[in-house]
Amino acid sequence: MYKHLLPLLLLLLAFTATAQQTPQVAGDWNGSLKVMGTELPLIFHISAAENGTLSATMDSPRQGATGIPVQQVRQVQDSLFIDLKNLNAAYVGKLVDAETLDGQWQQGGQSFALQLKKGSAAEAMKRPQTPKEPYPYRSTEVTVENKAAGIKLVGTLTIPPVKGPPGPAVLLLTGSGPQDRDQTIMGHKPFLVLADYLTRQGFAVLRLDDRGTGKSGGNFATSTTGDFASDAEAAYNYLRNHSGINKKKVGLLGHSEGALIAAKVAAANPNVAFVVLMAGNAVPGTELLVAQNKALLESAGVPQEQLQKYLALREAQFKVAATEKDASKAADQIRRLEQEAKASMTPLEQQQLGLTDKAEETIVAQLSSPWMRYYLAYDPAPALQKLKMPVLALNGTKDLQVPFQQNLPATEKALKAGGNKKYTIQEMPNLNHLFQTAKTGSPAEYGQLEETFAPAALEVISEWMKRVVR
Repeated sequence: MYKHLLPLLLLLLAFTATAQQTPQVAGDWNGSLKVMGTELPLIFHISAAENGTLSATMDSPRQGATGIPVQQVRQVQDSLFIDLKNLNAAYVGKLVDAETLDGQWQQGGQSFALQLKKGSAAEAMKRPQTPKEPYPYRSTEVTVENKAAGIKLVGTLTIPPVKGPPGPAVLLLTGSGPQDRDQTIMGHKPFLVLADYLTRQGFAVLRLDDRGTGKSGGNFATSTTGDFASDAEAAYNYLRNHSGINKKKVGLLGHSEGALIAAKVAAANPNVAFVVLMAGNAVPGTELLVAQNKALLESAGVPQEQLQKYLALREAQFKVAATEKDASKAADQIRRLEQEAKASMTPLEQQQLGLTDKAEETIVAQLSSPWMRYYLAYDPAPALQKLKMPVLALNGTKDLQVPFQQNLPATEKALKAGGNKKYTIQEMPNLNHLFQTAKTGSPAEYGQLEETFAPAALEVISEWMKRVVR
């Protein structure tokens, strides 16, 4: 659930910058931000105009982000200030010499040491699994019409060179946040890798830009999981009616929120041939996000006493967002809970937990959004109980966003309660939320890994799918 990542991952957002000052700091500066047991290289490119005005861009190579414009940069004597208002972040550094800046990266109420050296030492991470053309199959851009919503969705359909009757197909469903058809994140394109692999294994694969994203129509900002399920159902019917596909062998594969959508669509369409749930939660959103926050903050080393205070606050706020039907009243209650919690903490505790005034406005806005209110209130179990077709549920043991200890047993419980006898539940050792082989599982690690999709996971998925469509 990519929109719930720690504030560090907001580095992918764009920002712009200019300010008056001398050209002393003009040039490239690079350093590594150490956070949550990982290193994140950053490069600032600072340029000076003839009148002394500075402009800058930033690269985060391991996140696949380059040329990000900076919002504000200024030099006062030997100090450099970079203000990143859109990220709730800033960098303040002091020139030690002509080649070195010693300073602090400040974000979300926390501060991290960041020394910058002159030059562009960091390099973009390699993504060796990303497929390169030409492909040994047909790849076509297609348009899917969701008549119920009055929008058109655009994506890519890949069809293997199968001789004989039409073959099986699968629809890929992305996780949360505005995702393109490849589910691009930090330079990785996991759905492109997966689609390429499955097509080479004999499956037609359809992947789409989310509504309001890429070339697809619609408004992402006002949409909920229910709306995305409507889009998925339209795409499923598109595949069933395609002349080159066996309508009895069309399945659904969803990752993260996409797994919720896959189960929801399959529950309403018993003809779905199979369902693959990758890192899907099987507990209500309120429970999942508490567990997610706990896993992420424990990984970051937050002391237990402070962690429990933070989790109690968030759990109370999540329940308000999920149950209060009036959005305005919900926002007021969420803000009041935040302020009451801060009043019971020392200033140091507030700082350590990132409970700033800016963070308060952010959490109120997030928990007031239509998507979040729907997600927190949604219980996946009833849909899972309706699934009678073969189901494969996979989760990595290093997944900090959808903890496997909570969700795989809950998935099995729901499927068993519904009488499904065709399910497979499997833990994937050492894989993170994106199904990469990981050391920590931290979201900060995603962009540092060259692997986009663990070969073991690709093999498990494809072999299972081939068995169930025979």
